Amino acid sequence: MIKIVTFMVVMLTIPGLSQAQTAAEKGLEIAQAAKAYDKGFTDFTADMVMTLKNKSGDTSTRVIRMHTLEVENDGDKTLSVFDQPADVKGTKMLTYTHGLEPDDQWLYLPALKKVKRISSRNKSGPFMGSTFAFEDLGSQEVEKYTYLYLRDEACAEWTCFVVERYPAYKHSGYTRQVVWIDREGYRLVKSEFYDRKKSLLKTLVASDFQQFLGHYWRPGKMNMVNHQNGKSTLLEWKNYQFKTGLTERDFRSQSLKRIQ
Repeated sequence: MIKIVTFMVVMLTIPGLSQAQTAAEKGLEIAQAAKAYDKGFTDFTADMVMTLKNKSGDTSTRVIRMHTLEVENDGDKTLSVFDQPADVKGTKMLTYTHGLEPDDQWLYLPALKKVKRISSRNKSGPFMGSTFAFEDLGSQEVEKYTYLYLRDEACAEWTCFVVERYPAYKHSGYTRQVVWIDREGYRLVKSEFYDRKKSLLKTLVASDFQQFLGHYWRPGKMNMVNHQNGKSTLLEWKNYQFKTGLTERDFRSQSLKRIQ
């Protein structure tokens, strides 16, 4: 089915892109344009509150500090430091995102006083009990997927490109994703994740976007719902700070134990 659809010619209205191309070509160029639009932020820090909700509606909350470094010709580096509650305080997650290669990820667990490298074949598991998988946590590099443009449609207050993307990573927990990207600021508004049985597993909706440095858009809220087990995770972001002076030295796996 995919091979047939990729020969369908669609019209493209993004400035600077060709006017007639296949759905696969248009999907790829939308992803490339979104990546190019966000290029140049250098680094940012933010505070995040993670609220976990189970099927019964019971909730628990975690407070996390986030640090992200933009890396030239590679994926971003991200460090997450858990401050609350007491049972996870001091836990740290470090991610080096790549394109075609599997992401490098390390988890420091203070109770064990040990840095654990996450296996490249174990990225589909839940991160710290949330509905986010380890593979959801890195930056969305273009090379991680192949693409298929589906349509344009209204989403939130914008008009969005709707693009289907297929993970290039063979150990992904997903067979495909469908993403809604707004045509103006390339905000990733919504994502649907389909499991290895090709059934809808999760939906992520981002909202309360804010613009920084007159250009870069970041969400204030991200809500991931698992349709199969009834759990959800809400991420609430605040105190974004850009171009803070972070360097490669702030993202060393060997230093995870010492980072405060």
